[in-house]
Amino acid sequence: MADLSLDRPLPVAPSGYRSSGWWGLATVIATEAALFVFLIFAYAYLGSQSATPWPPGGAPALRLAGPNTVVLLASSLAAWWGQKGIERGRRGQLVLGLAIALVLGAVFAGVQGLEWAAKPHGPSDSAYLSLYFTITGVHLAHVAVGLAVLLALLVWAALGEFTAARHEHVGVGLLYWHFVDAVWLVVFTTFYLTPRMGIF
Repeated sequence: MADLSLDRPLPVAPSGYRSSGWWGLATVIATEAALFVFLIFAYAYLGSQSATPWPPGGAPALRLAGPNTVVLLASSLAAWWGQKGIERGRRGQLVLGLAIALVLGAVFAGVQGLEWAAKPHGPSDSAYLSLYFTITGVHLAHVAVGLAVLLALLVWAALGEFTAARHEHVGVGLLYWHFVDAVWLVVFTTFYLTPRMGIF
């Protein structure tokens, strides 16, 4: 019995999607979601109490943010497609899906930077701009972390680390990326759509 246990390799990979890694990430997501809830609440509160039209100067243009939202959602779809591939043992599909998701995520970050640069004023000019740059900046920081996760998964996938029987890291890592995309939908709705709906 002792010899048999000595011959077995140590369990270095998580077991199943409800592994300790999954629960750890779920906890991180819960705390990060609370952060965004607080930030969005601050925006909504200031907007509801503002004596002048909110946001100042009207709703921000959709020229960049609209297509950029589609880009980020497409990256999430590509990552999901890649994950479905490795579940069927198609490593090439995983590599391609992760590569597409990584490129689209980087495009999103770049376009977000362009939109910041196009703003005529900075975060210190008004409460609205302070919240705009803070919330979109915090989200962009999460995008950067997500891109690092995608890159790590892509490298491991290219090296053949994942198989149909062992790919739990993919599911855990992509859970974070999908969270980042979902948060952007809330941010996009808050800043770009609610002013057009006349909520504030």
